[in-house]
Formats: sequence, structure tokens, C-alpha cells
Amino acid sequence: MERHTAAIAAAAARFQKLYTAAVYDILDEMGLPNQCMDLQIRGLDRNMRIAGPAFTVACTLDVREDHEYDNEEVRTFTFFRRMYPGCVVLISAAGERKAGHWGELMSTGSKAKGAVGVVVDGGIRDGNILIGMENWPVFTRYLSPIESRKRTRISGIEVPISITGTLTSQIRVDPGDWIFGDMDGVITIPANKVEAVLDRAEEIMGIENRSRNEIRAGGDVADVYAKYGRL
Repeated sequence: MERHTAAIAAAAARFQKLYTAAVYDILDEMGLPNQCMDLQIRGLDRNMRIAGPAFTVACTLDVREDHEYDNEEVRTFTFFRRMYPGCVVLISAAGERKAGHWGELMSTGSKAKGAVGVVVDGGIRDGNILIGMENWPVFTRYLSPIESRKRTRISGIEVPISITGTLTSQIRVDPGDWIFGDMDGVITIPANKVEAVLDRAEEIMGIENRSRNEIRAGGDVADVYAKYGRL
């Protein structure tokens, strides 16, 4: 477990030195152009950045009262015990666009188990508190004061989920696929592509840094592009 945690932390540190546009370009090169989540899913603050394997949470429309709900793990909140250091809580709200599907206490519980942030294809509540939580990036579609209970329910934990995409209506995200977000948006990287994406993105960043430095030093843009093939 310690080795697993260390590997997650190391990969996350590498992602934090990159930006989503560079990583998206690599995914596009790999034939994976549809990994960008709906652009309405944005950080509460433009400086927020997030990177880590997805801890997936599926929600569905559900009007039942608490005593009618039969998912014991969710009803008793024991699903928090399944979270692990470095994970990003990723919530699919199945198209519900009115309620807040996650809030401050749920975030506090997640952070206590080692999660490093939350991404919600839906809404959050308690935004004024969440934005003040230290080292807790929140990416969401909207904010709402409306309670999700009796409107939606968590229907699955650590299962494949559907997140709304930008270039496609749905993106499948499996537990453990990586999430990377910054002010430009949020993208998802299949778990088996993470190392290759990081290696290539770091290579591209090096090229872009050299290009930038040469242009700043007075180099001709066309000449620099001809030399490196990137701008």
C-alpha cells in the first residue's frame, strides 16, 4: 500500500508541473481526442489544479426517503473507508442539474481519508466554505443551495461512470483512471496510458520551453517553429 501511495504521489507531482493543454495534445496524438470533460466543469478558483486517480461515484435520480434506501454502504457512509491517499473523488450526477451533489462535510470526510480533491459533473453546496478549504481543489458544473436527498442518490461506488464530454456526449471513466484539471478544464487519462502520457508531455514541455526562450531572446517565430515543430 505504501508503494502504491508513493507511485500515485510521484505521478501527481509530475502532472502538477504540466498543464492540461499539453496533456490533451498528447492524448490527441495517441488517438484519444475525446478525453476533455464538458468545459462548464471548472474550478471554484482559477488557480485550482487537481491530479490523481479517480475514485468514482455514480448518482441517479431517486426520490426515496432514507428508510426506503437499501444501499447500506451509502446509507451509513461507510464507503468513505474505501477512499485512499491521492485519489480524486469524481461524481457523475446523471444529468441532474439543480441539486448540490457534494458539499463541505463530504469533502472534509474525503480529505481525511487521503483524497486530494473533487470533480463533480453536477453541483456542489457550501461553496463559500469549500473555496476556503486548504489544499482542496473543487471542480464543478455549478453551485446550488438545494439538498440532493430525495432528489438524487449515490447508486454506485468505484464503478465505471459516464461523465459529460466536450467533443463527445459521454466519457467513460473507470476507477483508477487519472483526472487532471486546471483553469483550462478537466481531462481524464486511461490508467494504462498515464506513464506514456507523462513521458511525452514532459518531452513536449521541454521543447516548448526552449522555443519560448528563443523567441523571447529575439528569435524569429517562423525559424523557431521550423526548428522545433511546435508553438
